[in-house]
Amino acid sequence: MLRISELKLPLDYPPEALPAAIAARLGVPAGDLIQWSVWKRAHDARRKSAILKVYIVDAEVAGEAAVLDRLAGDPHVRPTPDTTYRPVARAPRGQGLRPVVIGAGPCGLFAGLILAEMGFRPIILDRGKVVRERTKDTWGLWRRSELNPESNVQFGEGGAGTFSDGKLYSQIKDPRFLGRKVLTEFVQAGAPAEILTEAHPHIGTFRLVTMVERLRAKIEGLGGEYRFQTRVSDVELDRGRVRGLHLHTGEFLEAEQVVLAVGHSSRDTFEMLHDRGVHIEAKPFSIGFRIEHPQSWIDKALFGPCAGHPDLGAAAYSLSHHCANGRTAYSFCMCPGGTVVAAASEPGRVVTNGMSQYSRNERNANAGFVVGITPADYPSEHPLAGVALQRELESRAFVAGGKDYFAPGQLVGDFLAGRASTALGEVVPSYRPGVRPTDLAAVMPDYVIEAMREALPVFGRKIPRYDDPEALLTGVETRTSSPVRITRGADLQSLNVRGLFPAGEGAGYAGGILSAAVDGIKVAEAVARAMVEA
Repeated sequence: MLRISELKLPLDYPPEALPAAIAARLGVPAGDLIQWSVWKRAHDARRKSAILKVYIVDAEVAGEAAVLDRLAGDPHVRPTPDTTYRPVARAPRGQGLRPVVIGAGPCGLFAGLILAEMGFRPIILDRGKVVRERTKDTWGLWRRSELNPESNVQFGEGGAGTFSDGKLYSQIKDPRFLGRKVLTEFVQAGAPAEILTEAHPHIGTFRLVTMVERLRAKIEGLGGEYRFQTRVSDVELDRGRVRGLHLHTGEFLEAEQVVLAVGHSSRDTFEMLHDRGVHIEAKPFSIGFRIEHPQSWIDKALFGPCAGHPDLGAAAYSLSHHCANGRTAYSFCMCPGGTVVAAASEPGRVVTNGMSQYSRNERNANAGFVVGITPADYPSEHPLAGVALQRELESRAFVAGGKDYFAPGQLVGDFLAGRASTALGEVVPSYRPGVRPTDLAAVMPDYVIEAMREALPVFGRKIPRYDDPEALLTGVETRTSSPVRITRGADLQSLNVRGLFPAGEGAGYAGGILSAAVDGIKVAEAVARAMVEA
């Protein structure tokens, strides 16, 4: 088959006319088109008055070799690549100790799935609860200001991505199309088939819950085993090798191959690993607030007269500005038609995140509005100094919000003017349990506030009303990525502990659902190779 990219058509071009457009693009009679399918679909809204659909399609045509030869100079017509996933190994008979995966988020989920598909019968541990029980605990914080430190937005089956926009795209290089394996598994688990063809697919929280449950059932059906509400309190090391795991129950689980997929908020695990001498280092991340606007403002600004078109949905944006103080301020994890959610995992701290359902039909748009920081900004040179900074900022937010898990908030107009907000405005905050107006400059370092105040008017020139005085900032956003990297070598094992495979976002090797899941596949393959070669 041939893959055609950059096939641009008018927004209202009927889908049934797509075969004719494909044949015309290839310069062949319509009768020579044997079959076709859409690989990806996006839209180009740079000209608001003439928004285009942009397709990547695969087509089988008569005389394919001759067509390809005739179009040899066209970079947008190439042979369709093979995207089939092929396991790298099979579990040998008498494999010995079963591999253990710590964490049941996207990375741990796909590490467990791939190991199970190859016959290695993994054991998957998670400190939190199964996804439906975890959802009830999460609502306890949102509705009653009751935080369960072991079952919340960060901890439990499905990981932090369960309570997010459910974005399923990434900028990672993926020459083996492992992302396609992830999306295919999601569709088989109940995700809408459109995620295979949308350029920026997403699922939303409620659909993720059912999918995670079905993937768990598949892993168990292949011989895998889950143990929830099981926290790893220590690792047993012997002469630079993993020998087992001490569980909070007092049990010792013997293990020689351990996938560490603990997520970016497992601070006590980071501390334990550092105490045991596992190589860990500080890494950059970003801090800031959530910013909310009515979704209708964003739709009108980005889609113009086409706002509301059923093929466009809720508009999304991505913004960045390099500031005079050397910092970069940018939008992060934008959630069209979504809500700002309480994402704390430790008592006495306030953290925000963004979440959307599949429909993306809530009143507001929200995004992280953050500034990049590096280890040079941390309070010390300790590998966990970034964690210390996160905790300090989250504690400030807890106090500023009233010490009851309400979040501190400020109108953009007040923020730019350097005065505290005393009341909320036109934008109704979506964060629960609630938002209290204050001065957010008190909870962030001065260099972050300076960069944000410079960036907001710039963003307002790119998206009209972005810096509207009535737009709302809610704090704080500190969990943009892991503040540490648990460094690994080319074999994906820890630099100084054999048998320990740091993986996913918590280890500093992914950011978001798709990239974490892809990393889980790669690490599972590394575990399989190590076990077969042992």
